[in-house]
Amino acid sequence: MPHSAPTPTDIHARLEAVRGQMANAGVQAYIQPRADEYLGEYVPACNERLLWLSGYTGSAGFVVVLADSAGIFVDGRYTIQVRNQAPAECYSYHSMSDDNLADWLAERLPAGAKVGYDPRLHTLAWAERTARALSPCKLALSAMDSNPVDASWADRPAPGKAPIRLYSHAAAGANSVQKRQRVGQLVAKAGADVALISACDSIAWLLNIRGDDIPCLPVVLGTALLQTDGQMIFFTDTDKCIEALAEHVGEGVSFRPEADLATVLATLKGQRLLADPAESNAWCQQQAVQAGAELIAGADPVALPKAAKNDAELAGIRQAHLRDGAAVCRFLAWLDREVADGRFYDEGELADKLLSFRQALPEFLDLSFDTISAAGGNAAMCHYNHMNGTPAMLPNNSIYLVDSGAQYADGTTDITRTVAIGNVTDEMRRMVTLVLKGHIALDCARFPKGTSGHQLDVLARQFLWAEGFDFDHGTGHGVGHYLSVHEGPQRISKAPNAVPLLPGMVCSNEPGYYRDHAFGIRLENLVAVRRCDSLVGAEREIYEFEALTLVPMDTRLMDTQLMTAAEIDWVNRYHRRVFDAMAPQLSGDDLHWLTMATQPLTAG
Repeated sequence: MPHSAPTPTDIHARLEAVRGQMANAGVQAYIQPRADEYLGEYVPACNERLLWLSGYTGSAGFVVVLADSAGIFVDGRYTIQVRNQAPAECYSYHSMSDDNLADWLAERLPAGAKVGYDPRLHTLAWAERTARALSPCKLALSAMDSNPVDASWADRPAPGKAPIRLYSHAAAGANSVQKRQRVGQLVAKAGADVALISACDSIAWLLNIRGDDIPCLPVVLGTALLQTDGQMIFFTDTDKCIEALAEHVGEGVSFRPEADLATVLATLKGQRLLADPAESNAWCQQQAVQAGAELIAGADPVALPKAAKNDAELAGIRQAHLRDGAAVCRFLAWLDREVADGRFYDEGELADKLLSFRQALPEFLDLSFDTISAAGGNAAMCHYNHMNGTPAMLPNNSIYLVDSGAQYADGTTDITRTVAIGNVTDEMRRMVTLVLKGHIALDCARFPKGTSGHQLDVLARQFLWAEGFDFDHGTGHGVGHYLSVHEGPQRISKAPNAVPLLPGMVCSNEPGYYRDHAFGIRLENLVAVRRCDSLVGAEREIYEFEALTLVPMDTRLMDTQLMTAAEIDWVNRYHRRVFDAMAPQLSGDDLHWLTMATQPLTAG
């Protein structure tokens, strides 16, 4: 449902309440990020502190509250949205990348002022970096014992109480004992005695559990400590623990209330604690150091084993894509029929219709993210959300971008298709084709062991670059196994990332192009990294991608005069594979649509 926005009067009263808490704590500024204690992408309603304080619903940003003013900082994706949501009577608007926080504070605060922050909501790397930046300005970053938003939020929603769900060891391909012992060896290899596991999806993967604490992400909120021998303490709401949980996870796991975390961290004197300063919250690491522990900075040891899916996980992911592909095909077939009959809908109605096709599947559990249903010029905002305002009508003679995904017990999906609505222009076809050529180039890549996604990113951009265009998001992100739709540590991006692509990793392949106020294009399949066994005489271990997503791409938007014979052949081979996989699941008008949508392309 669309968010019910607070009024400017509401926001002003909330800011005043926070200012009262700041005065009591002796700080002259307070920084409230979007993140909660778990620092994940998704935040449950009870932890939407930034939304409560500002009305802003974007996925990135922070506010700075001063005694007589406040500023809200967002990235380039949300510059329009923030002005529509955070009232100008209460906030000034700023860029996270272009406006230096330390300078902004120095202009507004006297020397010696304290800048308050909740160390549970920020990474240790952020805290150390911000403290260094504030020091020359004679400002001090001050950790607060209690959060001023929490103390002011009278009608804060209660946390969810859904019980922990047990996840099949067979579907996971290994039981929890095996996983914890394997990761424990990695902790020892890193030179540590114990690891702080703060990513909720890492904990879910380690214990073979799932939960309903966060929309779209099937995890249980909490924090864990994992020893080198696989012994583990999971600090969570123990009311969620069911009777069969202990037997399911096996020996070596204890479940304790989250309030006990401080007590256990205080016992780590003399121990070496592995923690990721860029991903785990500052408070846990600060508490450990105060207790006399030695911090070993390193990546989450669960991340790589979780990312490189085993055979059982990959088998499930393939099955999830087969059923999800059929649901998306039914939606696209319906959409084509409606447009042909002159019936048009708004973005919200289209997203709901797509959801209905997925909900008809008995295996469907949830969306994997809020559907991006973007008509016309709205698609030029690559992370557009129709729920942040009044959904726009789908105009005729345009292109429609729909980016969506689902959670099934055997896999997570994520697909984007760009669809012709009525008659499209030659320029639209040209730009879609340039994006398609990049998608094909990345899909066809073969690369030696040790290659990172950063090294492959240019393949997807080369044809846009050659014509003077680009897109401002990554080309690919990792995807979990019935877990997070945005999973690390690998990615395909211009941003440097040295993590090599490993067999079993699932990534998106999603180049795009966005023309302001005109249209947006993105073509996204999920792919799995696999060994390339077809080469004869190869001197290196070579990898390639297997396309998992099986839904036609709109050939009405392809300009074959811009495509090589090999690219046309790729489209035809992909569409034959799509037809063979989807035809047994479709019938009637839907099967007719599939037959027409996968007709072979011929050279223009």
